[in-house]
Amino acid sequence: MSSALRLRIISLACLSGFAGFFSAVPVPAQAQQLSAPAQQPPTSEVGRIHGRVINPAGVPQKDGTVSLSVDGGETLSYNFPVSPAGEFSGQAPPGEYTIVYRAPDTPAGKIVDYISGVQVVTAQDTAQDIDMTRREFIARLSPEQQQLLQELSEANIEAASGAKRSAAAIDADLQIVNLDLQAAVNARSTAAQNLGPAAAREDVESLTAEIENAKLTEIEILMTKDASADSSEPVVWIGLARAETGLRNYLDAELNFKKALYLALKEDPPRPEVVAAAQAGLGDVYARTLMVDDANAAFDAAAKADPANAAKYLRSQAIAFFNARNFDAQVDAADIAIKADPDQAILYYIKADGLSANARLDPETNKLVLPAGCADAYRKYLELDPSGPYAANASSILDRAGIFERASEPSAPPASTSQK
Repeated sequence: MSSALRLRIISLACLSGFAGFFSAVPVPAQAQQLSAPAQQPPTSEVGRIHGRVINPAGVPQKDGTVSLSVDGGETLSYNFPVSPAGEFSGQAPPGEYTIVYRAPDTPAGKIVDYISGVQVVTAQDTAQDIDMTRREFIARLSPEQQQLLQELSEANIEAASGAKRSAAAIDADLQIVNLDLQAAVNARSTAAQNLGPAAAREDVESLTAEIENAKLTEIEILMTKDASADSSEPVVWIGLARAETGLRNYLDAELNFKKALYLALKEDPPRPEVVAAAQAGLGDVYARTLMVDDANAAFDAAAKADPANAAKYLRSQAIAFFNARNFDAQVDAADIAIKADPDQAILYYIKADGLSANARLDPETNKLVLPAGCADAYRKYLELDPSGPYAANASSILDRAGIFERASEPSAPPASTSQK
């Protein structure tokens, strides 16, 4: 392996279904600057290459990019998309290449897997899979990663045999689900980081959607499999419904959250956190589909089912309406959630954002006129989280209103001295 490629290689990267299982290694700056696609040569001067990407679990790895490199991975010259079935194909000039695979969310300048010495021959079609179950790839993993992969492989064998999956195997899938959900939440920041500060907004949006879809689809596949193996476990149905919610399959999501709730309530005794999660999931679906009363009832039921975590569900209620851009509902929900936990900065921003929908522009001063309580809520957000994700927007609105330095309005609820 060349020294350049040794620096670039990722033992395993954030492949769908293995999120959090992989590790990344920094690469030289020059390597990140030399990845522009080369010009395609005339068809008469090329050969073809095709194959399939197989992930460490032994199943096709959907999405991502397979590239050909003439300098051991330093430059990725000919790039071919990987289909949902894990297949790729393309053309390149004859020669010897290093073939490289990158997942959609692989950081810039890094790779997941590579195979050296791949020959492309003029007017011929070379078959070359990237099979991450091969001994060479597994040998690059740490002992801990190899052990985890062995456990996942054994779980897959058990499922394939038709036997009921063990609780441990389903738990392993649920850990993947949690990691994938977090990756979907962070998709925009991941996309922006991977594309760099000069990226066009539409490119960031496109990669964000691609990452979200990959993660949520992987959850849907995992949980559909587990639901078939053990249809009595409500947590599996909740995981499936969450993915369906993110994929905007709201009818299926509602059905499966209700199924999870029915199963959770049948348990003796019911698990409060599971009942509450199902109710909160229904609340999110109803908020997204503009069923405000149903959403409020579901979130209220979640808070009552799991009182120890009531503030969390009330916060989720406010966030759900905020994401749905339901201004009146988000203000009401934020007020309720603030009473439960007055130290949560995001709640004040959600309230201020909802109130600002009724702001107007003073034609004489050309300044914003904010509704009562709006400026105070923005200030409280900035006080609690001065470098938060919405800090710049909150400061900008206060500045446009000409009241950024004005004394605080008296309408803000007092901050609690309790810790978050």
